Amino acid sequence: MSAVEERVVEFLKEKKWMIATAESCTGGLIGAALVNVPGASSVYSEGFITYSDQAKHELLGVKEETLARFTAVSAETAREMAEGAANRAQAQVAVASTGIAGPDGGTPEQPVGLVYLACFQNGQTRVERHVFEGDRAAVRHQAMDRALEMILEADS
Repeated sequence: MSAVEERVVEFLKEKKWMIATAESCTGGLIGAALVNVPGASSVYSEGFITYSDQAKHELLGVKEETLARFTAVSAETAREMAEGAANRAQAQVAVASTGIAGPDGGTPEQPVGLVYLACFQNGQTRVERHVFEGDRAAVRHQAMDRALEMILEADS
C-alpha cells in the first residue's frame, strides 16, 4: 500500500463522496489499491472491469459510435467510461483507464504503453493521455498510480 491510495480514501471521507472505478487495461488494480486501505468501504461504491468493447457499452454506456469512430483506446472512450461509472454507481467521483499494456497490440498511432485516464469529479471530467514505459506490469501500475493522483489533483 502506498500513501496515495490512503490520501485518496481520506480525501473522499472528508468530502463524504463515493467513488467508482472503470478499468480496462488496469484490470482492477485501481479498485484493489483502494480496498487495500482500511475503511475504504465507506467511500468505494463499485468497480467495473470492462475489457471488451461490448462490456464498455453494456455496463458503462460507452456509445457504440464512440468505439467505432475513436476505438476503445481513446480520450473519448475514457471520458465515457468515467462518466458512465459515476452515473451507474451514483458516485461523485469516478476514474477510468483504457490502453495498450503490451507486450503486443501496439501500432505507430497507438504504441504499447499508451493509456488514457479519465477522472470525473464535481460534474467535470478530465482526460489525460500517457505513454508509459516498461513491461505490461509496469504500464498497468503506472496507470494505476496516475489515476489515483488525478483524484487528488482534480480538487485543487
